[in-house]
Amino acid sequence: MSRCDITTVITQDTPRFLALLERHRHDRVVVLGHMRPDGDCIGAQIALCRILRAQGTEAICVNHHAIPRTLASLQHDTPFYHEPRFIPAGSHAICVDCSDLTRLGPVLGAHFPRIAANIDHHISNTNYACENIVHPDAAAACQMIAALAFDARIPLDPVTAQALYTGIVTDTGQFKYRNTTAGLLTTAARLLEHGAAADLTTRCLYENDRLDRLLLLQRCLGTFELHHGGRICAGHLTAADYAATRTAKEDAEGFIDYARNIASVAIALLLEETPAGLKGSLRAKDPRYRLDRLAATLNGGGHTLAAGFNLPGATLATHRSQILAALAIHMDGIDAAQPIDN
Repeated sequence: MSRCDITTVITQDTPRFLALLERHRHDRVVVLGHMRPDGDCIGAQIALCRILRAQGTEAICVNHHAIPRTLASLQHDTPFYHEPRFIPAGSHAICVDCSDLTRLGPVLGAHFPRIAANIDHHISNTNYACENIVHPDAAAACQMIAALAFDARIPLDPVTAQALYTGIVTDTGQFKYRNTTAGLLTTAARLLEHGAAADLTTRCLYENDRLDRLLLLQRCLGTFELHHGGRICAGHLTAADYAATRTAKEDAEGFIDYARNIASVAIALLLEETPAGLKGSLRAKDPRYRLDRLAATLNGGGHTLAAGFNLPGATLATHRSQILAALAIHMDGIDAAQPIDN
């Protein structure tokens, strides 16, 4: 089946989605997303929460981390809580854009060992919930929720439409990635018809920078090195970089794309040294490289072209060379098994 047919595949789950909404109509529901949330995660949390609340469900959003500054305008009157300010009681949890329970963070993961539903598009999703609506070929969790809502004829207000549109924009790289299909563009167009504003998304995400973030980017670019014949580009950030520029972890969002955009590079790596260990981000241009599988060998997961991992206790000094070696071995194995056609 072609990728253009993914909307049809997603909407085969419309009856399950409607049953899920009905099942929790009279419940307290907490909509959860992954740590270090991006546009798709925040957009999906807000949209699903608003859909639930519109039918009378007592729903709220909670995340281990606060909403990033560039996405704060999506919230409006949606109840959205940062984990430390939230003490759940008697709630059912629904996860969006979250591949496994560890991505919720230790506190939320421990409090909600039983997840009512899991709506996601990660190929590495572990189907950890009682109800799993997972479509790895979807470009974004927001695409899935929008397609299901449209097929079910669920009304979407402009705030919900904006959240869903923003999630689609971020996970398609502004409609540049190969996951952009005719069906996805049709869904995005329908969201615009329901009140989403393309210019608002652009202003908030891409025309809203600060000098301190650009100074952090400058430091990050200064660490870029090419390896393995120029096919791997690796960079890093340390606590000192954040301290010197007075920035936060969220400010590094998108930095790895500069490494991926180098012509010779097949796999880009960005390492962030934290008090807990190393956080790694991986990006590729060719789906042959299955970054989800590579990340899994490093205590992580994700998509074929975008993945991440965490190595508790690791440091740049002790583990950087080992990680680069793992990338090279993975790349060589893929190239040997699946030569590029010339």
